[in-house]
Amino acid sequence: MSTIEIEGKTIEVGGDGFLIEPDIWDKELARLIAKYDGIEELNEKHWAIINIIRDNYEKKGMAPMIRVICKETGLKLREIYQLFPLGPARGACRVAGLPKPDGCV
Repeated sequence: MSTIEIEGKTIEVGGDGFLIEPDIWDKELARLIAKYDGIEELNEKHWAIINIIRDNYEKKGMAPMIRVICKETGLKLREIYQLFPLGPARGACRVAGLPKPDGCV
């Protein structure tokens, strides 16, 4: 277990930077993680993706597959990579406060 510090707030994360305790996640924490990952501001499209990921995690205990994210948001995969340069798993799932995904997102 390690920590990251963003804007004076210390966050406990696993080795790959994913939250250890997903239950502590909130919108402010999402903003801080995004900033740590190089995303200065979360816009409407970011939040659409984050909300789908969070909803799927809360209902099924895991991140949705990328094709579900694309279908529900109407975004193409390349657009998701533009919004989350680290990708849907490393970037979007981290910002959404999920633990590290086991498989492919």
